[in-house]
Amino acid sequence: MRKRERENPCGICGHYHKFEEGEVCGVCGHRRATAESDQGSRCVHVSAFPTEILPNFLYLGSYDNASRSELLKAQGVSRILNTVPSCQNLYKNSFTYHGLRDDKNLQFDDANQFLEQCEKDKARVLVHCMLGKNRSPAIVIAYLMKSRGWRLSQSYQWVKDRRPVVELTEGVYKQLQDYEGMLFGTFPSFSSHTLSFGHSRTNIPVSVPAFSSASTASIFSQPIMNIPPQEFTFGASQTVQNVAGLGLTGSSPSSNGGDISMDSS
Repeated sequence: MRKRERENPCGICGHYHKFEEGEVCGVCGHRRATAESDQGSRCVHVSAFPTEILPNFLYLGSYDNASRSELLKAQGVSRILNTVPSCQNLYKNSFTYHGLRDDKNLQFDDANQFLEQCEKDKARVLVHCMLGKNRSPAIVIAYLMKSRGWRLSQSYQWVKDRRPVVELTEGVYKQLQDYEGMLFGTFPSFSSHTLSFGHSRTNIPVSVPAFSSASTASIFSQPIMNIPPQEFTFGASQTVQNVAGLGLTGSSPSSNGGDISMDSS
């Protein structure tokens, strides 16, 4: 089907075909699932539209989403954050692009500055990588932590609920943990719920590190020994009565309970 014969594209694949009538898309092969096929399988179609993370502002998607300029314009997207240096910016005349230049380490601060400016300008922005599963979700999660003050677990769950295909690698998640520690002053190596120092407490339960769970009892917590002073000895089995040359005696305390008088000269 030609584009001019249909005003709106397919909501699943983004191409122009009679999907309501079950017509197979001539570009990608998509067709509307029938009731019989729905009962026999649980096939999930990935929409050609990017995922809306924050209403009317922040969108998350793949390189395929970024290549569909007409769908982006239909959603009002005017700026694109490209998180993969090897991905080309296809529509420089139609969108404002910003790209990250490091393949290995995610530049959270650089990306956040661009996204903060987009939000300040009330411009809708798409953040994308190749598949929209790892790098670009991490950038969005980092922005939620910085701009909304959310912790890593809350930010991740927010994105995961809206885009279930998100699958962060261990290396990317470690970078997010380090960034969380930089923002909130935490030690992410202890557990997924880290400890915080010098900041207000959160509602997230904090697990105690293993090395501090079994501490040695304090000597001040021992029971007091009721030993009369006259029966207590230091380093000997018998009470020393006289010390030659020092003039000290082992006299018992005075009857009035005061200290023994000593020569202060």
